[in-house]
Amino acid sequence: MSVASAVEQEGTASMTEKPYRTQVAVAYGDGIGPEIMGAVLDILRSAGADLDVTPVEIGESVYRRGVTSGIEPSAWQAMRRAGVFLKAPVTTPQGGGYKSVNVTIRKTLGLFANVRPAVAYHPFVRTMHPGMDVVVIRENEEDLYAGIEHRQTDQVYQCLKLITRPGCERIVRYAFDYARAHGRKKVTCFSKDNIMKFTDGLFHKVFDEIGAEYPDLERGHMIVDIGAARLAARPGDFDVVVTPNLYGDIVSDIAAEVAGSVGLAGSANIGETLAMFEAIHGSAPDIAGRDIANPSGLLLGAVMMLVHMGQAQAASLVHNALLRTLEDGVHTPDIAAGGRGVGTGKFAEAVMARLGRQPRTLKPVSYDSPDRPAQAGVPRQRKAVKTIVGVDVFLHWSDGDVSQLASRLQQAQTETLALSMITNRGVKVWPNGYPETFCTDHWRCRFLAAKEIPHEEILRLLLRLSSAKLDFIKIENLCTFDGEPGFSLGQGQ
Repeated sequence: MSVASAVEQEGTASMTEKPYRTQVAVAYGDGIGPEIMGAVLDILRSAGADLDVTPVEIGESVYRRGVTSGIEPSAWQAMRRAGVFLKAPVTTPQGGGYKSVNVTIRKTLGLFANVRPAVAYHPFVRTMHPGMDVVVIRENEEDLYAGIEHRQTDQVYQCLKLITRPGCERIVRYAFDYARAHGRKKVTCFSKDNIMKFTDGLFHKVFDEIGAEYPDLERGHMIVDIGAARLAARPGDFDVVVTPNLYGDIVSDIAAEVAGSVGLAGSANIGETLAMFEAIHGSAPDIAGRDIANPSGLLLGAVMMLVHMGQAQAASLVHNALLRTLEDGVHTPDIAAGGRGVGTGKFAEAVMARLGRQPRTLKPVSYDSPDRPAQAGVPRQRKAVKTIVGVDVFLHWSDGDVSQLASRLQQAQTETLALSMITNRGVKVWPNGYPETFCTDHWRCRFLAAKEIPHEEILRLLLRLSSAKLDFIKIENLCTFDGEPGFSLGQGQ
């Protein structure tokens, strides 16, 4: 598979005609961001890219003004007006109260597909896998990155993992369409559905359903832990990998580093009408201002952007010049042999000096007539028959052992809702628990009914628990959908 096909990512998935755009919102970012963005823009302009740049301010300076999202309203307007956004790395302050700029932009603007190629540049950049050419397609909007977290007790904190059928369908179909459009042969799904049978199980199920519509493509599934290990050890087994948000973030960094360096990896964030392009690495404040940062990751993100904008000639010039520069041994310190190399500015000058030249060993790229992966609309799912059959009540309690808790709960249960199980951190501890199980002050108490119940019955139970001085902190209704349980069992049940 050619290097060109690995980095092609051109356009909003819903469009079928190749656009020609000039407007682009640009964020110079934090840390090394201003240095590498300046270098990248110089290269793009030297290659004849037609860019109408609107600078936007996001990140650390905006956080300091008290904007917890790190983004002013004017920046949102500029990004939406341009439709294309080139972003250098930004810094999110440590500590609570600050939202990640990257996550906020991706979710707010509907940039559901994160496309991250990992390509080896052997023998010019050190790698254990000379032929590596993998594209990780990461779901970009949900999973644990929903960012819904709570402290529930003295000892326990919670983060909600949200996986939706529409989210799974969009990213899985995008991955198969991408593979078909770029001449890829195989799509592999990574999930952890042996443990998270509902959330990751849904992702895997949708992958199988949609994959059956692409008989021309090979498909496979791996549990994410062994999948990540196999990707690091035998990347030739993979072509396109599609995976939920958190796994995709981790796996794409592994893939980039195995290929040669995280500093060489670009990224495209694609939505129905908007797109953002960036490097996958962070702002690296420890080396900011030292003129040693590698602009290649952001430059390859910008190449994806140019293709997306319909400026294929400039994209080809830049990409081939970068390959020739790497071939000629002009490297920044992060990838140079012995840690020596040229600075950011000198590297950019070397790329500009090679515009119009072709690599001699690495395969030249051409974006003259790229195909665009089409994105079909997500079909509306039939509404299931939903029946409430119980409730999980989560308690903050530390006033005795589990048998004492069970006794108090049974005294508070209603005629309809009876206590059936108590778990602690997902492990059943009542009835028939074991003394070796370590317990915290956070208890899930399951009450089940023999038939369908109304919401009022749950409210009646909660009133009885409150009267019994039991501190409930959260409830989850237990429902069946078309007769199938919509809730997991406790470990050990």
